[in-house]
Amino acid sequence: MRVNILQSFVLGVAFGAVGCTGTDSNSTLPANNVGGATGIGQTGGSGPAGLGGASVVATTGNTSIPSGGAIATGGATAITIGGSPAGGKPATGGTTSVIPPTGGVASGGAPTGGRPATSGTATGGAATGGRSATGGTTTGPATGGSTTGGAATGGGSAVNCSAVMPTGGTAHCGQNTQGNAGSMSWSLWSNKVNSAACITTFSTPAFSSGWGESGDFLARIGLEWGSGGKTYDQYGTISAQFAYTKTGTAGGYSYIGIYGWSINPCVEYYIVEDSYNSFPFNAYNSTQKGTATIDGEVYKLFANSTTGSGGSRCPSGTTSWQQYWSIRQKARQCGTITISQHFDAWKAAGMPLGNMLEAKILVEVGGGTGSLNFPVASVTTTK
Repeated sequence: MRVNILQSFVLGVAFGAVGCTGTDSNSTLPANNVGGATGIGQTGGSGPAGLGGASVVATTGNTSIPSGGAIATGGATAITIGGSPAGGKPATGGTTSVIPPTGGVASGGAPTGGRPATSGTATGGAATGGRSATGGTTTGPATGGSTTGGAATGGGSAVNCSAVMPTGGTAHCGQNTQGNAGSMSWSLWSNKVNSAACITTFSTPAFSSGWGESGDFLARIGLEWGSGGKTYDQYGTISAQFAYTKTGTAGGYSYIGIYGWSINPCVEYYIVEDSYNSFPFNAYNSTQKGTATIDGEVYKLFANSTTGSGGSRCPSGTTSWQQYWSIRQKARQCGTITISQHFDAWKAAGMPLGNMLEAKILVEVGGGTGSLNFPVASVTTTK
């Protein structure tokens, strides 16, 4: 599809999309391209919404409790729209929407590829962004090894933030393409295809990527449901575990986090955990819809409409679609992302999703020369 991108602070950067190119680009996508993305500048947007009133926090979610807030049982996450500052004063002109819980902490708690939890005390085993491991021993990160432990309350399984890249792997360079590696699906797209545009995949949930003046470049790995996807709540809890290191530059914009699409309505979405550029940022030319505390940190929620000539992710003939954003207010390079809680937050803020096409760990950049290594890159569901 071709999209119309507004850029915030970089002149001359052509924004592309997976399955689409910007109307200010002369590129045409090959038919086998999966997905679309629009490059969005990182300035502009509205200021943060007030955080106030009694914020409802999931006791099973990886959340923190703002002062003046009240704890709700059942795992709801609060979205405050137009509220007053923290301290418990009533919101002025705003409402507080409560998100119904979905899923929960998976029983057993062993991380993907890990061993069952054993009893004892946690040794360096607190999940990043979450609480200490409950019900098992977490043996601190062994280089290149597995993490043994129970589920971290509200934070998913503990993530090995010191993991090293697996050996071997298959490099895919210089073309827009996609495929499967182990239990994950992967995609590579650039609107300036060259030999430096690469993704290397492995039999385990991990990947590396590199780019060299490749224009709008996207590499991603995760779950692909395609047109037969269901609504997100039918998958139980969708979550991701990630750890990465980065080098080089990324041009005028970059997003590191979660990316995907839904249809009916057609929505392109981002959950942004980090960037090569200034962070946090407000999604350009978007309206802030609220805030949500998820996985122990505040996210700002944004929505905007974009236009183009249609593409493979949206139904044939689609010329405009919505973009949703959750932008973390403190960057991180390792942890668990409870994707379903973002979907709940968007729904409560008037940002509904349709049937899910994909949910993948993403790096997207708008130029430059750099690379990322993800020794941990896994997206899972509880159903």
